[in-house]
Amino acid sequence: MPKSKLTSEQRLDWLRLIRSDNVGPRTFRELINTYGGAKGALAALPALARRSGASRITIFPVEDAEAELKACHARGIELIALGEPDYPPRLQTIDDAPPLLAVRGDIASLARPLIAIVGSRNASAVGLKFAAALARDLGEAGYGIVSGLARGIDAAAHRATKNTGTVAVLAGGHARIYPAEHETLVEELLAHGAAVSEMPLTHEPRAHDFPRRNRLISGLSVGVVIVEAAKRSGSLITARMAGEQGREVFAVPGSPLDPRAEGTNGLLKQGATLVTEAADVINAIEPILGRGLPPMEEPEMDDLFAPDHEPGDDERSRVVSLLGPSPISIDDLVRLSDTTPAIVRVVLLELELAGRLERHGGGLVSLV
Repeated sequence: MPKSKLTSEQRLDWLRLIRSDNVGPRTFRELINTYGGAKGALAALPALARRSGASRITIFPVEDAEAELKACHARGIELIALGEPDYPPRLQTIDDAPPLLAVRGDIASLARPLIAIVGSRNASAVGLKFAAALARDLGEAGYGIVSGLARGIDAAAHRATKNTGTVAVLAGGHARIYPAEHETLVEELLAHGAAVSEMPLTHEPRAHDFPRRNRLISGLSVGVVIVEAAKRSGSLITARMAGEQGREVFAVPGSPLDPRAEGTNGLLKQGATLVTEAADVINAIEPILGRGLPPMEEPEMDDLFAPDHEPGDDERSRVVSLLGPSPISIDDLVRLSDTTPAIVRVVLLELELAGRLERHGGGLVSLV
């Protein structure tokens, strides 16, 4: 990952790579580490996919990438690359951080300590009032507020902190604000905050895009506060992702008779920190801020492949035979296949680019 800003050519290559078939954030990082950069990875994609049985792979065209960059520039959107100085510091510590983050608004607002506040779309009047008061108090204490721009709790948190700094994480592209009624809210928060997205500019959000967005809400934040959440809700997905990312999870208690409190009360039983006022959040967060951020891990250069390296058929067969529908760690694959980490990485890339592999958190992989 870069230590300074990408050149214009490199940014174009990064955009083409992350927009190509079957390339997600984890695969992007593996490709960059293996082939020394996006240009080498783009050149390797066809052969990698072909060796694992894919008839073809669509690589994002240069013309389309140039058009997207031009359209972003016209809208005042900056594509910030993972590792660049302006990339949100906490977000870059998660293992599936977006390689390129499209940011509109005050980029400096992303460098502040951020607290996420999320909850029910169909929120109660009490829940809305509490979310707004909590967000306002945290904003006045110097924290930025992150949420997902949804109706209900999210919107209440954004509106309460338009003047102190709030970050809206979009499920779709910047040109497809969802819900559409919040387009005005986005415009109002840009002066002191920002809207961010990893999706193409005109991407219309679909159901599976919202959990993907939720990992960014928690990833940007030091901690996540759930105000109201039913037993099965997107807010609980955000809470789970926050726990997996090592973020603090907070929950606001509610009436046992209200189904909108069933999820938050359940989180409290599982060990989430109880919140009745901003001080509860601040007292838990300040010691974490004092410890700072963990250092970024760099790839081991001894493990990197030259772009023309190809695993032998026997090596590939040994790795593939160990895979199945149940997730297995990459370290176990290396040990059990009796081969090198670099061989295993390239075989996994072949499978993923052919649409045959799924990467999970914690370095786990499985066949699909």
